[in-house]
Amino acid sequence: MKMFLISDNIDTQTGMRLAGIDGVVVHERDELRRAFEDVLADKEIGIILLTEKLGGEFPEIIDDIRLNHSVPLLIEIPDRHGTGRKADFITSYVNDAIGIKL
Repeated sequence: MKMFLISDNIDTQTGMRLAGIDGVVVHERDELRRAFEDVLADKEIGIILLTEKLGGEFPEIIDDIRLNHSVPLLIEIPDRHGTGRKADFITSYVNDAIGIKL
C-alpha cells in the first residue's frame, strides 16, 4: 500500500516527495474534492496524509470521507508552520474518549 499527500502548500509536498510520497497541492474546495476522488479511485493508496489546515477549512469533506470510506486511512498532519492544536490535545482527546480526567 502507498501513501499520498494532499497539502495546501508546496513546502510540505516537497518534503514528502523527498521521503518518496507523492501528492498534490490544493487550495479550493473543488480541487480538494477532485483530489479525493482521484485518490479513492486508486486502490493502491492505503493512507492519505492531509495537512491540518485543509482539514480545518473543509471539515464537511473530511467528515464525509471518514464516515463513508474505511480505506484509505485519513491522517491529518501539521505543516511547516506547526500544529494548530493546543499543547495538551492528546490528553484532552483521551479524556473525551474515555470520560476520565487524567
